[in-house]
Order: sequence, then structure tokens, then C-alpha cells
Amino acid sequence: MHERDVERLFAEYHQPLVRYLTRRLGDRDWAEEVAQETFVRALRQDRIVSERSWLFAVATNLVRDEARKDARRRRRLELLREQAKAEAVVEPEPTSLERAQEAAFARRALAALTERDRDALLMREEGLDYSEIATALSLSIGSVGTTLARARRRLMESYEALQRERQSAGGDGGTHAAS
Repeated sequence: MHERDVERLFAEYHQPLVRYLTRRLGDRDWAEEVAQETFVRALRQDRIVSERSWLFAVATNLVRDEARKDARRRRRLELLREQAKAEAVVEPEPTSLERAQEAAFARRALAALTERDRDALLMREEGLDYSEIATALSLSIGSVGTTLARARRRLMESYEALQRERQSAGGDGGTHAAS
């Protein structure tokens, strides 16, 4: 591709791609690196037919490759996130603590999904249509709706299970009776 074409792609798709990758990876700097590599690879292509699908597919594959090669880095990032969460909980306002817990539950529920379900949900959240998701994840268009429905159901089940755990463990004033 010509540099002008890649600049146009960058202007059009950089933000949604980084948003998707940040949600996928939990780390904005890492997401920026993967997005940058995705656009470098676009430069090497003669022609890209379905631009958004191609970009999201390449980014998703880069994430998978990176994860396989660099599991230690992910563990380190997770430890840093846990440390940051622990430090943030020192003296928060109750409302910010509740918001932080809800966000943490949502991230944990998302992480509990299979990789394909998680990717499909995050791509849909970024506005990709069924055809683009199908292309990016190597699915048939007909199975995208089923994949998304299953992913949403599992996400809600996981989230609700985490909520129940918190209520029974934390005694949030729920209806859980002591035996």
C-alpha cells in the first residue's frame, strides 16, 4: 500500500483498533504497540480488500502470537495491575470503590470467556458488523450471531456468579442467612 493509504487507514481505524486492543489486553501502551505493528504490516500489503476486518484480524493474530511468545510479560503486567488495584483501594470513596469493583468484575467476567467469544464481543462493541467479525475471526457469517449470543450469555452468567461470590463472602447486607 502507498503511505497515503496507510495514513488514511490510520486516521480512520487507529482509535477503534487501540480501544479494542486495550480492552483485549488490559494495557493501553501494549495496545498502542500492537496497533502500530498492525499498521506497519498494512504498509507491506499490495492491496487490502476489507480494511477494517483485515486490521482487526491482524491485530488479533499479533496478540495471540505475542501471548504465546511472552507469557511472562503478561504475568508481570497482571501483578502490576493487582498492585495498582491494591494501592487504589487504600482510602477510596465508597462510590469509587463500588465502581472499581464493578469494573473489576466486568474484566474478570470478560477474561473468563473463551478467546473467540471475547474477541467477537469486543469487536462488536467497536462497531464491526457480522461480516467483518466473521472475516476477522475466520467464522461463517451465520455463526457470528450464535457466537455473540453465547458470549453475552456466558458474560452475564460469569458476572452474576462473581456478584454472588462477593455477596456471600462479603456480607453486603444481602439475604444470605448464616447457618
